[in-house]
Amino acid sequence: MRISTNQIYDQNVRAIMDNQTGLVNTQQQLATGKRINSPSDDPVGAAKVLRIAEELDSLDQYQRNIDLFTNALEQQEAVLTNITNSVNRARTLIVQSGSGILTDTDRASIGSELEQIRQEVFDLMNTQDADGHYIYAGFQSGNQAFTYNPSATGNSVTFAGDGGTNFMKLSNSASIQSTTSGLEVFENVLARYDFTVTGNTVTDLESAIIKEQGTFDTFFDRNYDSGTAANNNYQITILATGQAELRNTGTGAVVDTVNFTSGEPFVVKGLSFTADAAVGDTIDFSLDAPEKKSIAQALDEMTNILMDSTVEGSQLQESIADALINIDNGLEKISIERASIGGRLNVAQSLYESNLDLEISAKAARSSIEDVDYAEASTEFARQETALNAALASFPQVANLSLFNYI
Repeated sequence: MRISTNQIYDQNVRAIMDNQTGLVNTQQQLATGKRINSPSDDPVGAAKVLRIAEELDSLDQYQRNIDLFTNALEQQEAVLTNITNSVNRARTLIVQSGSGILTDTDRASIGSELEQIRQEVFDLMNTQDADGHYIYAGFQSGNQAFTYNPSATGNSVTFAGDGGTNFMKLSNSASIQSTTSGLEVFENVLARYDFTVTGNTVTDLESAIIKEQGTFDTFFDRNYDSGTAANNNYQITILATGQAELRNTGTGAVVDTVNFTSGEPFVVKGLSFTADAAVGDTIDFSLDAPEKKSIAQALDEMTNILMDSTVEGSQLQESIADALINIDNGLEKISIERASIGGRLNVAQSLYESNLDLEISAKAARSSIEDVDYAEASTEFARQETALNAALASFPQVANLSLFNYI
């Protein structure tokens, strides 16, 4: 095969350029520490590196989300702790107000302090986060969660938000609840179960009160019928056997029978009655519909009771019992929410550590694909440099080959 002079020149120039290109690429790898500096270096590897980079960006965002999530829950925990401390103080004051040795002035002083606690609790229920959002307003976080109107015909403290619950994505597979609506934490609190005497034929009904709240609550839970109002009506009948029979007038079922002495208190299903009655006399009562009331509302009502000097005796004691049970139920709700916050914080911490492990694994995978092996690259650089030097040195020798040198 004959090789022309042009072919010799072209081939040598191409060889020199190829060696220079390889040398420059290897030098760039050594300078940047990266085996892949452009997609053309390794198209498949470059695509994998891009996917890993996207994964690392996601993990970085999840870690920032966890920081925000943790800060939000810690703020909620602080709010609930402060409310609990204030309400426990209020509970102590309410118990104290029931003392028979206190004057109207003393009770008014307690009522004044309760009013300050109510305002503090109300403000805490309307806590805002760093962005100015009301944390207990649900999806209506731009508006105040609770409003106070002392002249309202119903409850003076009302919920103005909604039941929305916010979630935050903390990993590819985990979205954790970041807020709980005030409707669930503060508003959805059962008030004291109660009953109403609707009629009687006795000579004198001296008292009708809840004597054993726990027993009555159990009876109420098992028997209250939200669907049929008539089944919540009961009648006590004085029997010739010296007993009082409790019967459901809606179903006709006899519920209980207890001993009875006229003029002496008797207790049936936690309810205490004192009546002057004869055989055949009856006492009718009905179970009141369950109500829900926030702690702030309960404190406001108790404040008004203590400020009213005309409220005393059994009416005062019943009001105190109502307030204490409402407060205890409210504190139980808050305790449940605090436990939930603690659980979510633990999950967030676990996800943070898992994301760190995933980040380390992803970076190791990226490094194995993208990073240069310095020993290998240095050896390759030396080889390419030698090849380039050889090409440069041999080209003049080849270029000098000509038949004219032998003429």
